[in-house]
Amino acid sequence: MPLMIQLPGLAETSLNYAFRNSDMLGKAIVVVLFLFSMVTWVIMIEKGSSLKNALRDSAAFLARFRSKRNPMTFADRIEEDPSPAARVCEAGYQRIAQLNIEQPDGSPRPLTNDEIDIVRATLEQAVADQIIVLEKKMIFLATAVTISPFLGLFGTVWGIMLAFTGLAMAGKADIQSLAPGVSGALLTTVLGLMVAIPSVIGYNVITSRIKSTIVHLDNFVEEFVVKLKIESRNGQEQERKGPGEL
Repeated sequence: MPLMIQLPGLAETSLNYAFRNSDMLGKAIVVVLFLFSMVTWVIMIEKGSSLKNALRDSAAFLARFRSKRNPMTFADRIEEDPSPAARVCEAGYQRIAQLNIEQPDGSPRPLTNDEIDIVRATLEQAVADQIIVLEKKMIFLATAVTISPFLGLFGTVWGIMLAFTGLAMAGKADIQSLAPGVSGALLTTVLGLMVAIPSVIGYNVITSRIKSTIVHLDNFVEEFVVKLKIESRNGQEQERKGPGEL
């Protein structure tokens, strides 16, 4: 028990001792890794929170959308919805509006197959745009995961090389001469791992949430198009029957 109580203080003392005995390059690497750590944590917290909200809002939006039989009756207040699915849906409605499907009596005419294909292409492009938004800043996390251990290893190899060079120049081989340089060298590896380990965990969690959101968006596109086809087919059947047969 006393040893466990002493461990935090011992670790703090060891880190301070190692940093003080690092050369300028080693200290520069420590500073860079420290900055990497702060930025990655900010990104992970921000992305994790935003993706959690995106998944929740998209799920709620899809539930409301599925409750509507006709997708054309779902355009009200869609601009106020912050979810990625709402942005994709909004792009689809805008494309349908551009196709000018309104008839002289004000009612919408059935979409043709070519027009439905145009709407599908628009929805898929909107999904691609949302993917770019969802993956924003992920390149920094991937870079931190990849480069931090190597940066730490470089600092360690450099520091050990200097420690043994200094030992050779001093002409005496004892642990007291070698320990300061080695401790400073190992500090960069420790910090490199401290950056990389949380980053890789955060990266995997965030990537999983992004993939889940993309699956929801892809499913939404298919549901949107299927509903358009059903409404188009029903509208064409009504046109063939004529007003007298309704």
